[in-house]
Amino acid sequence: MKELVEVIAKSLVENPDEVTVTERNSGKALILELKVAPSDMGKVIGKQGRIAKAIRSVVKAAASKEDQKVIVDILQ
Repeated sequence: MKELVEVIAKSLVENPDEVTVTERNSGKALILELKVAPSDMGKVIGKQGRIAKAIRSVVKAAASKEDQKVIVDILQ
């Protein structure tokens, strides 16, 4: 899952070197924390959060194949 979020985020931003994804296990859920450069934050979130919602939907679909719950957090 980490690689999936990383590939999607790097394709969206202008500074792909500053994209980092960290994994944390929280009980039954896997939490993926996405950090990008401050100037790229708008590109990852999108208008009214549409791109962020799309990223979460893709990850949720991939995680459902593995019977796993994944939460994607976008951090500043």
